[in-house]
Parts: sequence; structure tokens; C-alpha cells
Amino acid sequence: MLIAGPAAPAQAVTYGTPTIALSASYLSGAVGATGDPVVNVTVGQSGADASALTVSASASSRASVAGTGDVTVTGAGAVRQLAVAARGRGYTDLTVKVTGLGGKSATKTLYYAASGAVQNPADARWFTGSADASAAVDVGGGYAVVADDESNVLRLYDRSRSGAPVKTWDFSSQLGVSKEVDIEGATRIGNTVYWTGSLGNNKDGEYKAPRNAVFTTTVSGSGPGTQLAYGRSYKKLRDDLVAWDKANGNRYGFAAGTADGEAPQQIDGFNVEGLEFAPGSTTTAYLGFRAPLAPAVPGGRALLVPVTNFDQVLASGAKAVFGAGVELDLGGLAVRDIRRNAAGQYLILAGSWAADDNSDPYALYQWDGVPGHAPVKRADLPTTDPGGWEAIVDVPDLTAAGARVQLVTDSGSADLYGDGTEAKDLSHAEWKKARAAWFTLNP
Repeated sequence: MLIAGPAAPAQAVTYGTPTIALSASYLSGAVGATGDPVVNVTVGQSGADASALTVSASASSRASVAGTGDVTVTGAGAVRQLAVAARGRGYTDLTVKVTGLGGKSATKTLYYAASGAVQNPADARWFTGSADASAAVDVGGGYAVVADDESNVLRLYDRSRSGAPVKTWDFSSQLGVSKEVDIEGATRIGNTVYWTGSLGNNKDGEYKAPRNAVFTTTVSGSGPGTQLAYGRSYKKLRDDLVAWDKANGNRYGFAAGTADGEAPQQIDGFNVEGLEFAPGSTTTAYLGFRAPLAPAVPGGRALLVPVTNFDQVLASGAKAVFGAGVELDLGGLAVRDIRRNAAGQYLILAGSWAADDNSDPYALYQWDGVPGHAPVKRADLPTTDPGGWEAIVDVPDLTAAGARVQLVTDSGSADLYGDGTEAKDLSHAEWKKARAAWFTLNP
């Protein structure tokens, strides 16, 4: 008979030190926001199933901005999602901790910034990575490409979500520039997107050649699969406009507005901010001017100048040909963007010509695109939110009840976090952001 000996003792499991990694070390939110960005927390531990690990977060500095109870961690396995609900405006550091088996743990610091509450926060989204949004083009599938007037980077965003761009493109090398084009206007015809610089001097009144560029990109795909390819550029449109105005009696003062030392954002300055094609046309495009007003006196009219061969200007470098200026009564405001839909309905985003205009009025006007026909105001826009309204993403059916339009701000000069720092000067791209908001148009 065989007698079994004592069982061998179970071998003790040795657990390694847990690992933790954050998809971003810097995160921005907003007080009262819906759908703020989240951070992915990737964890692991040698000898342990990742689902057995615990992830938590605690406030390690200003709990008045976001405290331990304002952090939510969801998900299971190796990747968790961390969200923060801002309590107040400002900055705070959060300690993110993974606790593993065997009593071992590891931590990372998440640097968090919260901007203040805005009107209708449920309709607000924050596009991060840049604060200086200046033009936007819908590319289908709920996505838009947004330009930046402080760089030449085009960014693809999900219009329904706050957060970083899905893709980016920088066409500086193809444009042959090292400084910003100061992109201010854009429009799409078929698969071609036309982009224009401001064509004006910089804020100090200095001539900067890259700002004279207009260029095209070609769109393929849609939604998150959107791709952009560089097309062609033209760099003499400013010169053509000045020559045309001189030949027509200097009615709009383009020569004076582009003179050395002249700042662009004054009532008699020179600054293009809108671009859209004329009704039923793929050849004639309207350039919308933030300055000058026409004539350049308080209460003057907003100015559009038709470029009647705009397609050929970009396709072959043809010298621009212009039609008569179109002068519109926008209540003393200027053109900040102009966009039409497939039905030929136009929306004009109207705002001040001034350089520091965050507190000045903004409005949306409907127009039929026909010179001599008056635009009609459809909505006044709030001016208490950070930044100035700068871009119309697309135009809904303006005859539909409850029609809604999404606008984007240029928040570059805004003090988002209450420390006196302009958003364009923030040290971390994740804290730079522009606000996108939906507005219902009045009947």
C-alpha cells in the first residue's frame, strides 16, 4: 500500500510594481460642460490580471477647481477612462493612482485646467489643440475641418464632441511659407476647399507676405476618414484688389488700408475674413471684409467684393477680375464669415471691425446673395462668452422651423482660466481651445 506524503506548499505569486500611463498629461474642462474630454489611463501589473487593478484619483492642489469627488473612472481591464467635472475656474493637479495586488501601487499627475461656465452649456463643445479658430468647413459625417489664424495647421474635429483633433495637416512647406498665412475664410465647392489669408498687414501694421496667400485643398473621404491634399495657391490677390480700387477712384481706401504702419482691424483698415461663392456660381466668389466698412465711417456698410474668375485665379494663376463692390447694411457691423447652403441661402456672421471686440455685438443675418437685396437679422449672439464668434460651420435649411447653426469662436485673446494669460499664449496645447456652439435661428 502506497501512502501519499504531505502536499507540496503552493508557490507564492510574486507581483511586480504596477504601471500607469495617461493618454494626456494635460486636460481642459469647463464648468457645467457636457461631454468634456476624457483621459485614457492604461494600467498593468506583472503577475496580475489588469481587471483586478483599481484606479482612483485625488486632488493634490486646488479642490475648489476639481476635487476627489469630481473625478470619475469608468471601464475595466487595461484601459480605463477618467473624466473630471469642473467645480470652479482655474488650475489644479490631480493624482491618478493604480493599486495592484500585493499592496503595490503607482501614481501619475494629471494637470487640469477648467474654464468658466458659458451660456447654454449643453450646446457647447470645446475643440482643443488651438484657441485661434478662424474658419471651418463641413466635411460630412458630423466632422469639420477648422483653420487657425496663428498657424497653418488644419484640424479635423468631431462636431459633436469636445476634445483634440482627429487629424491635422500643415501645408506650410507646399505654400512655401514659414510664418502663418493668417487663414480667415474658407468655402467648399465639390471636393475643393478654398482658403484665404486675411490679405492685410499684421496687428502692428507690418507687411507680411504669407498673409497674401489664397490656396486650395482637395477633400477625399468624409467623417473621421477625411483626407486633405494640397492643391494650388495664388499670392497676388491683395495687389490685385489695391490696383482695382485705385482704378475705381479709391472708393474703399485699399491703398491706404494696406500702407506700411496701418493696422488691419480699424474701420478704414484692410482685412478679409469671409469667402463664399455667388448664387449658382462656381466661378465668382465674394470676399467678405472685416475692414473697411463702406464708406469708412461709423454706421457704414459691410463690404463684399466679387472676384469673378476666382476659380481660374487658383487653377491657373490668372490675375483676379472684380465686379462692383456689394455694400450691405448689417447694423454697423462687418463680415466675420459668410456661408451658403446647397439651396443658395446665405448666413452672414456679423461682428465688429475692431481689434479688441470680445464685448461688442455679434449677429447672424440671412441673405439671398443678390447685390442690392437687403439681409435680414436672424439672431443676436451672446458676447459674454470667451472669445469672438468667427466661423460658420455650415448653413441649415433657413426656412425650417427651429433651424440651428453651429458657430466656432476665436478664443485666442480670451483669459480662459482666470490667471490673466491669453489662451494663445498657454504653454500646453491641450489647454488651448475654441468653443463651438449651436444656436437656434429666430423665425
